[in-house]
Amino acid sequence: MSIIRNPILTGFNPDPSICRAGEDYYIAVSTFEWFPGVGIYHSKDLKHWRLVSRPLNRLSQLNMLGNPDSGGIWAPQLSYHDGVFWLIYTDVKVTDGRWKDCHNYLVTTDTIDGEWSEPIFLNSSGFDPSLFHDDDGKKYLVNMMWDHRSGHHNFYGIVLQEYSPEEKKLVGKREVIFKGTDVKLTEAPHLYKIGDYYYLLTAEGGTKYDHQATIARSKQLHGPYEVHPDNPLISSFAVPRNPLQKAGHASIVKTHTDEWFLVHLTGRPLPRPDQPLLDPRGFCPLGRETAIQRLEWRNDWPYVVGGNFPSLEIEGPEIAEVPWDPDYPEKDDFDSSELNLHFQNLRIPLGEHIVSLTDRPGHLRLYGKESLTSRFTQAFIARRWQHFNFTAETKVDFRPDTFQQAAGLVNYYNTQHWTACQITWHEEKGRVLELSSCDNSEFAQPLYGQEIPIPDEVEYVYLRVDVQTDLYHYSYSFDGDNWVQLPVSFESYKLSDDYIRSGGFFTGAFVGMQCQDTSGRSQPADFDYFIYKSHS
Repeated sequence: MSIIRNPILTGFNPDPSICRAGEDYYIAVSTFEWFPGVGIYHSKDLKHWRLVSRPLNRLSQLNMLGNPDSGGIWAPQLSYHDGVFWLIYTDVKVTDGRWKDCHNYLVTTDTIDGEWSEPIFLNSSGFDPSLFHDDDGKKYLVNMMWDHRSGHHNFYGIVLQEYSPEEKKLVGKREVIFKGTDVKLTEAPHLYKIGDYYYLLTAEGGTKYDHQATIARSKQLHGPYEVHPDNPLISSFAVPRNPLQKAGHASIVKTHTDEWFLVHLTGRPLPRPDQPLLDPRGFCPLGRETAIQRLEWRNDWPYVVGGNFPSLEIEGPEIAEVPWDPDYPEKDDFDSSELNLHFQNLRIPLGEHIVSLTDRPGHLRLYGKESLTSRFTQAFIARRWQHFNFTAETKVDFRPDTFQQAAGLVNYYNTQHWTACQITWHEEKGRVLELSSCDNSEFAQPLYGQEIPIPDEVEYVYLRVDVQTDLYHYSYSFDGDNWVQLPVSFESYKLSDDYIRSGGFFTGAFVGMQCQDTSGRSQPADFDYFIYKSHS
């Protein structure tokens, strides 16, 4: 029996939904405003996972143009039934104020890494939809229902309605089957039929440090549902020293070896020596990650082995280990015809007129578009931070002729929070290297007046960022051998959900390559390679 160390999906991989197809296991995670939408990971042993699919990769399936930060794909749910993979997802269009305008869809495929169907619209009554396949062949959709009315709690309850595969729509009566506990914020419903009971697993308490998974059961699909006598099923709230915080938003799987496991959201805060433990509990630049726990059953109730809090290490299933080759190269030379699945961009597919691997072979070419503050069209290709200590590096050829053109290396949380080390143009100095940052929408240029001139004979500029837990620094080189660190320190915690003004943001830190041209002339930048190398 192997030992599994948590988290199993590091970096921004929240809201896990696990399913089994024979002896194969899959987890779908949220991607919010990042495109393509949804990440699906594959494992044979619950320990080793690889990214195998980004199913929502066409504009007809997902159009997030103008979506707010942390809008887009919330809490996808993946299931396997009738020889088909079913993926349910939400596209959230409005996040602020009293409303959550969101639309729920279904896509299917016979092959997890193949092409997925065009979406079937389901409803818009709330988010976190989930499809349940009952023993009698019927299918039901559950989702949380949003209540915008003054004087009402926004989370109205979990609503159930039958889904007709033949008619490709919801049919029959809608019924609220669970109002949640007094913890409130009841969301993320998943239904299971296990033995004589229907089990309704939900998330409560919000997705921060108060988060938990709540489970209830009933012998009737429509309820009433009784809550677990030792609820919550899992939470980190009572164990502030546990390295795995924010535990909640879970789903359950039974292995082909008749063992039970729970996957759940978690966050790992940065160390805060000599700071108060409880308020705030900390900052998680890696975002919300995915962990796994072993389940046992007592009196027809599931319990997390070891207690209702997350364990850093667990006993894996009675399955031989099946490790994968790395699904992301330490150095990507852009010699392939397609980008690695770990790379994403924002909101919409960008197309060959913005992102090209063929216009200059062996390079990723980005044609300059809008600024990093845009919610529409950014020429920005990035991947999530997955380690507290790592180096990212690239080599770029860029020839701006105006200060409105810039290209380089970016560390990004959302449109209001990012830093960039970019080649741009200065009227007196010519081509220069500069730093820029956006902190709660406050723009700054830390090297203003001290920009680094780039010699005319230099074709490529090498750019690097070194992330060392709490701080990160940019460096540059004109020959690839002699590096100069720029004299500015940036704080990692500012690229976290926990730092963002007013909360309600749900992604994680990304690092990548960007080109902007606010003159509208689409000046291109050519990136020769991209390195992501962990040091932890």
